[in-house]
Amino acid sequence: MLYPSIDILVDKVESKYTLVTLASKRARMLREVNDLNVEKPFSKKFVGQALEEIVSDSLEYELPSTK
Repeated sequence: MLYPSIDILVDKVESKYTLVTLASKRARMLREVNDLNVEKPFSKKFVGQALEEIVSDSLEYELPSTK
């Protein structure tokens, strides 16, 4: 079973595409500088840790303007 659940993750962000972009960018940041915002991560991989940060609301993001 996938943790965190995709249903919970999509509720935190507006779309699956935003989720993928946000998680991949954060995973790259974690790989370079390991500054994890979750105290005891369930996952040992960077993408899983990024998804856990999204679920725990410890990761903030801003959508670009569509002008």
